[in-house]
Amino acid sequence: MKSSYASRSDFQKNYLPISWLPSFPHLLPHRIRRRLRSKLRSRQSPSTSLASLETSFSPADTLRSLRAHRWSFYDGQYLVLAILGIFSLCIIASPGPLFKTAVSTLVLLALILPITRQFFLPFSFIATWLVFFYACGFIPSNWRPPIWVRVLPALENIFYGANISNILSAHKSTFLDIMAWLPYGIIHFGAPAVCSIVMFIFASPGTVPVFAKSYGWMNLIGVAIQLTFPCSPPWYENMYGLAPANYSIKGSPAGLARIDELFGIALYTPTFTGSPMVFGAFPSLHAGSAVMEALFMSHVFPRLRPVFVAYTMWLWWATMYLSHHYAVDLVGGSLLAGTVFYVAKAKFLPRMQSNKMFRWDYEYKEVGEDPTEKGYALADFGHGPRDVDDWAVGSSSSISSGSISPVDDAHSLWEGETLASHSDTESKR
Repeated sequence: MKSSYASRSDFQKNYLPISWLPSFPHLLPHRIRRRLRSKLRSRQSPSTSLASLETSFSPADTLRSLRAHRWSFYDGQYLVLAILGIFSLCIIASPGPLFKTAVSTLVLLALILPITRQFFLPFSFIATWLVFFYACGFIPSNWRPPIWVRVLPALENIFYGANISNILSAHKSTFLDIMAWLPYGIIHFGAPAVCSIVMFIFASPGTVPVFAKSYGWMNLIGVAIQLTFPCSPPWYENMYGLAPANYSIKGSPAGLARIDELFGIALYTPTFTGSPMVFGAFPSLHAGSAVMEALFMSHVFPRLRPVFVAYTMWLWWATMYLSHHYAVDLVGGSLLAGTVFYVAKAKFLPRMQSNKMFRWDYEYKEVGEDPTEKGYALADFGHGPRDVDDWAVGSSSSISSGSISPVDDAHSLWEGETLASHSDTESKR
């Protein structure tokens, strides 16, 4: 049986230093930076390399980890990404072939080099979503299904007895415009990066890759639904009533046009007018993103759950006040996010340990539902812990009673799930 502790050679590696404190020289005095840096370094246990970062630039390490990788059913997700990526690059008319070739080359290079792979491999799910979303604007209209104009307003009245979006947007003011603009037009775009940085520092190693994959899959599934089930948003009803829609109709910034007018800029009007997904009202990926971020941050900081719930409610109100979504869209996006999160939590998300504050405190990690907890194990289906590949979706290589070895990760050098793990083959060099 393989030992769950690191070998002596693991401690002789040169890891990336903790350099994020000196990057803010004007915010923290030198004495405070030195004390914090010393405290964080002292937390790094000599018995584990779980939280360390890969520093190798050698493609040979990638080939070695691929040979050691234990292929599983979950590896099929990368085939899906490759198919979507190739389809998107083929259908995108602009930019041209030269630019697309350069981007593809950079992607392959990022996957070959271990130091970049540990970050880019989890991010590839988000990158694929962004490219796929952009490619939707180039799909010919005769390939697309008819647009549903009456479905969402009808569901709104059936479920809620009224059009909540129209009610909330009936009373407008500059103050309300700004309060809606902040979560919908500003915070929404920066929140995933901020959450990733916070979780990288304070969560169990391996949490950020699971977040990136979950966030990417949620948006990929959401865009696929929007593409196959196109529905008109509230602003369309306000402008055209319930008249049939076609794909020649341009998008609208709706309430965000008042922000452009207020600040004298042309930001949201051209962006939404040229949107590649004009009739992507259902499900709301703004709502799904907020729920996904709230669930992951609540997993890391359970005491702050009310704050994350309040942010989600704030963004929900903003989407309806700005006439971008119906309430049923928000429910659909939230259910999608919740489903993806609880599947990931049940099988792949590392558990938090109450006596650990920073990622450097962890000497081992436990993946999946805590057997002492009740509920939410949506993906368990009555089965106990089993071996799941780290490349797969976020677990590590050796699962026994829910605990994971900190260094038994010969395959994780390729996967990069922990953003830091080292393989057994590397330790033997």
